[in-house]
Amino acid sequence: MKFNEEQVISEISSIFAPLNKVNPRVIIGIGDDAAVIETDQRSVITTDMAIEDVHFKREWSSAYEIGSKITVANLADVYAMGADPRYLVVALTLTGNEEIDWIKELARGIADTAAKFEAVVVGGDLSRADKIMISMTAVGSSRLHISRGGARVGDYIYVSALPGWSRAGFEILSKKLPDSPAFAHALSQFKSPQLDPAVMRSFKSAHALCDVSDSLIVQAKQISAASLVGFEIDPKRIEKCEGFADLAGVAATIGCDVWDLVLGGGEDHVLLATGSNLPGICIGKVVIGRGVEVLEMKKAPDTWRHFN
Repeated sequence: MKFNEEQVISEISSIFAPLNKVNPRVIIGIGDDAAVIETDQRSVITTDMAIEDVHFKREWSSAYEIGSKITVANLADVYAMGADPRYLVVALTLTGNEEIDWIKELARGIADTAAKFEAVVVGGDLSRADKIMISMTAVGSSRLHISRGGARVGDYIYVSALPGWSRAGFEILSKKLPDSPAFAHALSQFKSPQLDPAVMRSFKSAHALCDVSDSLIVQAKQISAASLVGFEIDPKRIEKCEGFADLAGVAATIGCDVWDLVLGGGEDHVLLATGSNLPGICIGKVVIGRGVEVLEMKKAPDTWRHFN
């Protein structure tokens, strides 16, 4: 083993602890049995797990990118409830064969990404296993939360950005395709997806809201079921949005159906919302009925999934 537990905790704490001290809402941060935080609003709590060779591969992504990606996944879930992220707790398992510098870069990826959204890591746990696993819990705050159950007949359907780029990046890496400038955005969105805090906060007037990390079509069905309404998605609206032609070009190059990427791709961390006059891309409307209809779509998209 290249390190001991005390050494890892010391190195990670040196990255997270200074941020605890400058955040006035953190009463007790890293270093005690539990964190103590101050809040006067509703708390929104979510958790996510990333497992080596399931959610990330070290040969595909740097430690910094891996840390950033799992952080983005948690922050997006908080924003998907109409809340603002505040605190993170991270549980990490290591094999014992990692370099200390790799572990520190993982921590920096988490810390830097959290800081962009005014969130702070206040605690965690460390253990050993055969695979690297990162389990993160995020706590956010809101005065009014937004659920998947608020969609109303007559609402329009919006996404905060074009989904499908992350799935394209996964396909490029899985097929071991040669580097190309045309693949840069897809690879970036898979390895280290970016969120814009201003965009994520701009959906607080939505009637229903969720993150599309499990694919647009799957999570449209979830809102439909929770709200007891039907979804009518118009591909022609999507085709007109910025970036679609570029994504379609990448899809053709890598041998994928672009609609499998847009409708069935996963890990995009794009918001799906219903309401009126919302930002982003309007892709359809909420109608009387149940389920999701994609107009003029003859083939169901191949959706991303954890288990085959």
